[in-house]
Amino acid sequence: MASEFDVVVIGTGAAGMTAAIAAHENGASVAIFEKHEKVGGTSAWSGGQVWIPNNPHMADLGLTDSSERATGYIMSLSHDLISRDLVEAYVEAGPEMVRLLEERTPVEFYAVEGMPDYHPEFPGGNPGGGRTIECPIYSFAELGDWADRVTPSPYYPNPHITMSETPLGRAVPQPPSVEEVEHRRDTNARGCGQALIGRLLRGLLDRGIEPVTSAAATELTLEGGRVVGVKFEIDGREEIVRARRGVILACGGFEWDRSLVRAFLRGPMTHPVSIPTNQGDGLRMAMKAGAMLGNMREAWWVPVADVPASENPMERMMIAGQRTLPRSIMVNQKGRRFTNEAANYNAFGAAFHEQDVAHFRYANLPCWLVFDQGYVDRFGFGRWAPPGVVPDWVMRAPTLAGLADKLAIPAGALEATVARWNDLVAAGADTDFGRGESAFDRWWGDPNAKGKKEATLGPLETGPFYALPVNSGVLGTKGGPQVDVNGQVVDIDGDTIPGLYAAGNVMASPFGMTYGGPGGTLGPAMVFGFLSGRHAAMHGHNQAMQAAAAA
Repeated sequence: MASEFDVVVIGTGAAGMTAAIAAHENGASVAIFEKHEKVGGTSAWSGGQVWIPNNPHMADLGLTDSSERATGYIMSLSHDLISRDLVEAYVEAGPEMVRLLEERTPVEFYAVEGMPDYHPEFPGGNPGGGRTIECPIYSFAELGDWADRVTPSPYYPNPHITMSETPLGRAVPQPPSVEEVEHRRDTNARGCGQALIGRLLRGLLDRGIEPVTSAAATELTLEGGRVVGVKFEIDGREEIVRARRGVILACGGFEWDRSLVRAFLRGPMTHPVSIPTNQGDGLRMAMKAGAMLGNMREAWWVPVADVPASENPMERMMIAGQRTLPRSIMVNQKGRRFTNEAANYNAFGAAFHEQDVAHFRYANLPCWLVFDQGYVDRFGFGRWAPPGVVPDWVMRAPTLAGLADKLAIPAGALEATVARWNDLVAAGADTDFGRGESAFDRWWGDPNAKGKKEATLGPLETGPFYALPVNSGVLGTKGGPQVDVNGQVVDIDGDTIPGLYAAGNVMASPFGMTYGGPGGTLGPAMVFGFLSGRHAAMHGHNQAMQAAAAA
C-alpha cells in the first residue's frame, strides 16, 4: 500500500465515508482507515435517517423550507451554546451534500412523510415533517466480497426493513409482505443504517478506495505546525501514512473510555449503545495537536435498559418508542413521574442529570418503565408481537402495591402516581408534564392513533403490572475539537491547525446540547464530512505549498 496520499480519513462511519467521497470528487487521492475489523461504525448500527433541512426531496411531498427557517429553528434551541456560523454552514451545505451523493454515488434518499422535528413547536420547527431523509433498501450483493465486512447492527435484528416500515419511522407503518422480506433475504437487501453505509461503501469502491481495517490511529505527525500524516498500528506493526493536503478525523466519540467520560460529561452515563471502538482516539490526537475543545459535557443522550445477551449481544435495549405508548409511565425511586415520557430521547436523557440536593444524589436514577397487562396485550413487549408474553427477566407483580414493594418504592407512592396519571388521561391532558401536547409526542406511540393525544395517553389499570429498570445511555458523545465552517480544527488561539479536519461525533457538535430532528446525529456528521473533504482537497494543496515556501 502506498504510504502517501492527498487526504487521509480516519473512521468509516457515514462522516468518514462522505468525507472521502467529497475529497476524491474534488481531485484528491484518498485513503480511509478503520480501527475495527469491519466498516461502518455506529452509523451502520443506526436507523439510517439523516436530518437535512431544505433538502431536495421535500418538494416530492409538496413541502417547502428555507435556510432562514431552519437556522432560526436550530438557534431557538441553542441556550446560547451554538455558533450561528456553524449552523448556517450546516444548513447551506446539507442540500449540496445530498445532491453530490445522489449524482455521483449509488446513494439515494427520499423524504420521510409526516415525521416531525423533535421540537416542532419552536420557531421554524416543522410539525409536518420532510426534513428527515433515508435510503431505500440496498442489495449487499452489490458489494461483492465487502458484503460481509460491514458491521451488523445489534439493535435492528431484522436488517431487511427500513425505518419507514416500522412504527418509529412512519405514522401508520406499512411493513413489507412476507414474500417481500423473503426476497430481500435472498438478495441480501438491507435497510436503515446498513443501506446508507452499503451505498456509501459502494461509492468508495467505485473510486478504487478500499478501506483499510484493523488500523488503529495512534498519533498525528506534524511538521512546522502542520499536520502531515498519521501514525497507525496495522496488523501489529507501526506505519506512518503521510497526507499531502489534510487529515480528517471521523473516528467517533469517547463514550467507551471511562476516564474521558468521568472527566468531561455533565452527568451520569453508564450505558453507551455505540460501537465499542469509540474510545476517544481522535479526541486525544486533536488535544496533542493543540486543538481547542468545545461542547465536551454533551452527548446524544438516550435511555437504555439491560437485557440478556440472548436478546442483544450488547446486552442493551434503547427505550425509545416503548415509553411513548399508552398504558405506560416512568417513575423514579420516589415512585413519581418526573418528565414527559414521550419526549425525544436526547431531551429525555437530560432528566437523568437532575440533582436531589437534599440527599446529594441523582433524583431520577434509578428509574423504571412501568406498564400494565393491557399494554402487553395491545403492543407486545420488545420484539414480541401482541398478545406477547413478557419474558421472565422483566419484573412483575399482580398489584401495584406488590410491584412497588419489589422496587423498594415508598408504600402507596406508586399507587398514588398511577391514580394521578389515570385521572389526567380521563381528563384528556397531561397537565403535569405536557405529554401528548407536541406533534412529536403524537407521532410515536400507538400507530392507530397517530396525530392524536390518544397515541400516547392511556391508563394503567389491568394487572399484572411490569417494571423495567432504565439507565442513562448515549448514542455517542458530541464534544471534541472545535472546527470552523470548513471543518478545519482550530487551536486554543482560534487559528486553524493546518492540515487537520474533523467531522461526526469526534468534533464539537454544531448542535450544542440539542437535537434538531430524526437523523440529527447523521445530518451534521455527513455534512461536515462533506465540507471537510471538499476543503481538504481544494485548499489543502495550496496551504501545504505555502507552508513549504515559508519554511
